[in-house]
Amino acid sequence: MADDDSIVPEQDRQAGEHTGDAQGRPVGPSVGPSRVNVQRAEGNPAKDEDQDDDDDDDDGLDGAADELLGDEADVHEGLRTHFPLSFGKQEAKSVTLESIHSKTKRGQALVADDSSAKSVHKAKNESSRKSGPVQFASAGTEVYGPPRPPANSDDDEMVGPPRPPPGEDDEDIVGPPRPPTTVDDEDMVGPPVGPPRPGTPSTEDDDDDDEDDVDEDEDEYRFPLSNEIVLKGHTKVVTAIAVDPTGSRVLTGGYDYTVRMYDFQGMNAQLRSFRQIEPSEGHQLRALSWSPTADQFIAITGSATAKIYDRDGFTLGEFVKGDMYIRDLKNTKGHISGLTGGHWHPKERQTALTSSEDGSLRIWDVTNFKTQKQVIKPKLARPGRVAVTACAWGLNGNCVAGGLADGSIQIWNVKAGWGSRPDVYIQKAHESGDDVTSLCFSGDGNTLLSRSTDSTVKVWDVRKSKAPLKVFDNLPNSYAQTTVSFSPDERLIMTGTSTEKEGNKGGLLVFFDRQRLEFVRRVGVSADQSVVCSLWHPKLNQIFATSGDKKAGGTHVLYDPAVSERGALVCVARAPRKKSVEDLEAKPVVHNPHALPLFRDAPSRKRAREKARSDPVKSKRPDLPMSGPGFGGRVGTTKGSLLTQYLMREGGMIKETWMDEDPREAILKHADAAVKDPFYIAPAYAETQPQTIFHESDEEEEDGK
Repeated sequence: MADDDSIVPEQDRQAGEHTGDAQGRPVGPSVGPSRVNVQRAEGNPAKDEDQDDDDDDDDGLDGAADELLGDEADVHEGLRTHFPLSFGKQEAKSVTLESIHSKTKRGQALVADDSSAKSVHKAKNESSRKSGPVQFASAGTEVYGPPRPPANSDDDEMVGPPRPPPGEDDEDIVGPPRPPTTVDDEDMVGPPVGPPRPGTPSTEDDDDDDEDDVDEDEDEYRFPLSNEIVLKGHTKVVTAIAVDPTGSRVLTGGYDYTVRMYDFQGMNAQLRSFRQIEPSEGHQLRALSWSPTADQFIAITGSATAKIYDRDGFTLGEFVKGDMYIRDLKNTKGHISGLTGGHWHPKERQTALTSSEDGSLRIWDVTNFKTQKQVIKPKLARPGRVAVTACAWGLNGNCVAGGLADGSIQIWNVKAGWGSRPDVYIQKAHESGDDVTSLCFSGDGNTLLSRSTDSTVKVWDVRKSKAPLKVFDNLPNSYAQTTVSFSPDERLIMTGTSTEKEGNKGGLLVFFDRQRLEFVRRVGVSADQSVVCSLWHPKLNQIFATSGDKKAGGTHVLYDPAVSERGALVCVARAPRKKSVEDLEAKPVVHNPHALPLFRDAPSRKRAREKARSDPVKSKRPDLPMSGPGFGGRVGTTKGSLLTQYLMREGGMIKETWMDEDPREAILKHADAAVKDPFYIAPAYAETQPQTIFHESDEEEEDGK
């Protein structure tokens, strides 16, 4: 009997836990005790008594807990029947980082190099053999397609039909048997390959070598190219970019005359700029540069003056413009022609460098905008002025380099008492007539990179500058701001290319090895837009590439979630804020007739028409007859505009009565003479109108009425 008593409540408790309401929704475990009490009330009294005795033997707290649970169960059961499961605040859906970064994956179509295509093809083959989730690694190693489970995995974890083991009977095999081959079935793709012909070179070793080389390159350089976002907003090509040393704020400027400021820490997935400024109206942006402390930046435009802004985009000052009528550039206080480039000193917070079309480079003190610190005049082959199209600091600011429009490159060492005579002069560094668009020093200061519009990138040894170490050609360049730079570890050389009118290639990022001086790979950025500026940030380990054309422009940010830090990773994972009812703000209407004109209500049209009707100019009212003396060329009652005429007429010396006579009466005075002696008009009417009929006077008609 004791066993039966212990069994019944346990069954009832389990039944109460697994039962639900009428709509199939589970009520919860707290419903069980209430139903147990109901069954006890309707069950055998003997069993109930025995159970009560057993409960009395237990601690009194259990009974109180059962009673409390029963009451709460009744309450919850009653409430849940009236409200749906979706009632109340819903929990936010958790989104994994892998799903977020999978949306920014770069497509295979953007890979332009043969070696890159091989690496992608290899990644596809590897993904069909290996298992595991999608891994974010360097470019070219993305896993395509669903993962395949390992051979020793359970059937529950298998995706798709299971693959039988090699030793399994033929009865379990679906489809025709596989042909026997000596090649491993796991590596087979397509029909079996027959034995090679005699004299035919083997391609397996070559393919293996190529794949090994690609793997070694990827592991060696670790390109952050797997994902991509685009910072949009410009309406024309973006020709200037600057990222602060911390990697939190990005500046972009272009041919639409504006500078846009982006903040990775405050930006969400919509990738919108938080400020837009126009340094000089109607002038394109040529260069942007942050100070080493990232609290200020300089904006170089096509005008003759550069502007300094603080970190939030507010103007701090503008450099002075020089006197264009002074021939000697050293005697002017600033540039006299449009700027072409500029950079902040890499170490000193108060020093900046600019170059101009007037043929000079100038070093400025940003605390004094009225004059420059140093004027540098390049050496020229013949007298005149040649524009300085590019400038650059050494890594520690110990030297200054300038590229001229005649293709020459000149370097000055910053030292005590230095002047305009260059320490290194490369007269024909690039083709004559082609601008040098960018210069970049290495960390040790011995290597110099130069980019030009002659579609080349040249590597120079400053100590032996007679000939370049290497010339990389076939790099189209249509913009005077196309840059060349080193990777953070200075193992790679990076530059962008422009689109060709007759070619099918779009804008590319091209990488070269600095030590071996050979091509590494190309990366497609845009199919129809040119790549102008490129930058590889050392802290973020992300590549920035600006592109655009005459209609649109943007900044492509290439990154890899496995090797990159912050920057694009922060803003992509931040969802935009949802709009709520609280965001709606009704604009108040101020009705105050005695307030400022800004807040006054517009006058009614009726009142405006009445006011215009009273204005003689707006209503175009004709002149009224004059009742007084004449003025303004009009004759009044004085019968003359001159005093002499008035006195002579009043004295009787001038007798003019025609002005006071009625024209009709003046004519009728000669009626009798015309009848007696008709001379002009009367003979013509002698037959048709022998008796002349005159019109009656208006005064007589009025008297007759």
